[in-house]
Amino acid sequence: MAEQANNPLHGKTLEAILSALVAHLGWPEMGYRIRINCFLDNPSIKSSLKFLRRTPWARQKVEDLYLEYYKEISAKN
Repeated sequence: MAEQANNPLHGKTLEAILSALVAHLGWPEMGYRIRINCFLDNPSIKSSLKFLRRTPWARQKVEDLYLEYYKEISAKN
């Protein structure tokens, strides 16, 4: 349990991570940074979650992008 103390992903759902990124970046920027169709063609949280749950490499890219976003916000505070 102690190793999770500094993990910003701990306790976050994929939906919460995706929603935070979309609110911060928007769908066009998400599609630019992570080139997957669920962000580029008629994007929605529901369709993106479905794809990300089945595709580990895409989920990892979203989590990595969230970690960058988290570091940026932490640096401002």
